[in-house]
Amino acid sequence: MSALEPRDAADPGTVVDLPPDPAPRATAQDTGGSVLDSAHRALSIGIVSVVLLIAFEATAVGTAMPVAARELNGVSVYAFAFSAYFTTSLFAMVLAGQWSDRRGPLAPLAAGISAFAVGLLLSGTAGAMWLFILGRAVQGLGGGLVIVALYVIVGRAYAEHLRPAIMAAFAASWVVPSVVGPLASGTVTEHLGWRWVFLGIPALVVFPLALALPAIRRTASGPADPAAPVAAWDRRRIGLAFAISAGAALLQYAGQELRWLSLLPAVAGIALLVPAVRGLLPHGTYRAARGLPSVVLLRGIAAGAFIAAESFVPLMLVTQRGLSPTLAGLSLAMGGLTWALGSWIQARPWTEPYRERLVVLGMVLVALAIATAPSVLITAVPVWVLAVAWALGCLGMGAVIASTSVLLMKLSAPDEVGANSAALQISDGLSNVLLLAAGGAAFAALGGGAVGHAVTAAASTGSHPGAFTVVFLPMAGVAAVGAWVATRLHVPEPRG
Repeated sequence: MSALEPRDAADPGTVVDLPPDPAPRATAQDTGGSVLDSAHRALSIGIVSVVLLIAFEATAVGTAMPVAARELNGVSVYAFAFSAYFTTSLFAMVLAGQWSDRRGPLAPLAAGISAFAVGLLLSGTAGAMWLFILGRAVQGLGGGLVIVALYVIVGRAYAEHLRPAIMAAFAASWVVPSVVGPLASGTVTEHLGWRWVFLGIPALVVFPLALALPAIRRTASGPADPAAPVAAWDRRRIGLAFAISAGAALLQYAGQELRWLSLLPAVAGIALLVPAVRGLLPHGTYRAARGLPSVVLLRGIAAGAFIAAESFVPLMLVTQRGLSPTLAGLSLAMGGLTWALGSWIQARPWTEPYRERLVVLGMVLVALAIATAPSVLITAVPVWVLAVAWALGCLGMGAVIASTSVLLMKLSAPDEVGANSAALQISDGLSNVLLLAAGGAAFAALGGGAVGHAVTAAASTGSHPGAFTVVFLPMAGVAAVGAWVATRLHVPEPRG
């Protein structure tokens, strides 16, 4: 997939001309209809149900995970239950990109949902922590396949003017799980046991499979150009996918403890990551070249800075302001709604001419929200200030994340949507782990104590307020850089 590889002298390194619109075969020029019209209804409900399933798993399983780790005597390797998912998903994203471009997204989506369900069953029936972690790794493979396949489906089955709306629907599908998931998971864990959280979710797979697969077969199956010869598997890219997964795993391992010996896996991880990232992301990504490279870079900057900061918000409220974990979580509850609102706004037809400006504004809101967070370390500042700031930050994130997805499809040739979607997700996921690792290391170095994945360290005590400041302020700076990158998303029209 040439859009993601270094170009030779005959091939320009930066996208300049807009490629052909990768719209549906039969409706490429349509300007009417909606994502719920008769041509799209089954497909839209089916793929949004898939996203709903992933969202519910992400919010529910995290609540049950600490109880599972204690029962399986695996608290010491608790973080690996998360890192196993992440590292295998990185590899699966690259695999799904090639698979979708070669044969269409139907097979990788079906395989991904199936692997996702199998992984949940493995974890739910595990009698030892290593089996639990293996199940999480299988889930990661499924999740990586699914997310890229979904992007390819959107690129092929929906005309350009409908893509912002389906991306807004994806964002909205996270709202209910983010509110209901932890509560439902906690109730099930308390009354029935943690295993039923894992064993119950696979039953939800049947509905999206039954609804989405026939519709995908009609609208988005097969290669983008059925008349063209099927390209061979790119073994070099598969090797780079292994390297990026292994490198990310080593960095996560090194970030567990601040010891001199941790430098060895850290250096090895960086040695694997650097060439892999250069080979898998679009040429010019890290110099913010205009067009597709900046879209991919911005996705990583926005997701990484926001998630790394958000991971420390509940911990700060619990340890520094004395809130209960429930109240700390509720202080961020409005974020799910405003995120969906931001995604809905970018889907309005009147915003299309101003999409780049909307993204810049979104990143400014994100930077301001993160910079405002440590103000609640001052006891005179009420906690609701953070709640309001975070709601505005989520509003900006909703517009940014959905818009980067829309712009990626606009700037991708039909036979490169899979590979470019994989690059977008790699940038997102890899930035998350790198900035979380950096934030966690800075937090621990200033006396914050051991920080597990996301909010699992909420029981930590004795954290120094300065430990939170060195997390939030640098992440606000990263988000501010993202606002500048957002000014480079526009691809100028060629003259003449």
